[in-house]
Amino acid sequence: MALKYTCEITINKPREEVVRLMDDPANMKHWQPGFISLEPLTGTPGEKGAKSLLKYKMGRRDMEMTETISERNLPEIFSAIYEAENVWNEQINRFIEVDAYTTKWVSESVFKMGGPMKLMAWLMPGMFKKQSQQYLGHFKAFVEEGKSLAK
Repeated sequence: MALKYTCEITINKPREEVVRLMDDPANMKHWQPGFISLEPLTGTPGEKGAKSLLKYKMGRRDMEMTETISERNLPEIFSAIYEAENVWNEQINRFIEVDAYTTKWVSESVFKMGGPMKLMAWLMPGMFKKQSQQYLGHFKAFVEEGKSLAK
């Protein structure tokens, strides 16, 4: 079963600044809840084909996923595939310059799941989109207001 949806948010900052902040792994802790670390595995970090191990703490649960960068044509687009146990997720992120001071971030998601995650996606598909939209909101607050989720 594949779950597909699109989220978007308008950020009141120039596209160059938005992309610069998005492209720096050191900023992930500021807008991704539970983010612990990003460890390069293969390839040149941040470039097409590079693989990294992402670690998160979700409540009492530790979670790891592998990121494979599938497209990098910044400032327009950044795409990656994320794989964890029973989950495959492709994220296609587009950064659209609305004007000199405004950027629209459009994020397309495709999830393929197995095991208990497949049932969760079938029962609560809106939960995935809601969580993705929250991440966009956290990023907007970080970029516009300097708000951080880092502890």
